[in-house]
Amino acid sequence: MPTLILLDTSALLTLRDDEPGADRVEQALAQPNHCYACFLSRMEVLDRVWKDEHERAGRLAYEQLKALPLQWVEASEPLLERAATIKACHSLSLADAWIAAAAQQIGATLLHKDPEFQAISDLHQEWLS
Repeated sequence: MPTLILLDTSALLTLRDDEPGADRVEQALAQPNHCYACFLSRMEVLDRVWKDEHERAGRLAYEQLKALPLQWVEASEPLLERAATIKACHSLSLADAWIAAAAQQIGATLLHKDPEFQAISDLHQEWLS
């Protein structure tokens, strides 16, 4: 059985911008029943592209993201508690705490380019290069 993968926002933006590592993200997406993302990545993609480019580009990126063959980890009380624990114990952003918690909750490997995650020793992770 293939490993579950949770794509961080950095991985999703790597695919969008066709950066190095985009091929690995495509490989993960080729296994749609095993490829996940955290609900918060939808907001992060919309926000980051809107700020970096403009509103229309942000909204387009958001629609393209929703069309990807992803399973979504949505907010829940257990996820909130896990994210709060991660945030309390590690120096990382609120969004990254939710994303790390989502990967842990489903037992997935987090695919990312974000050095903040490296401090979480009990998080299975794969660095995009």
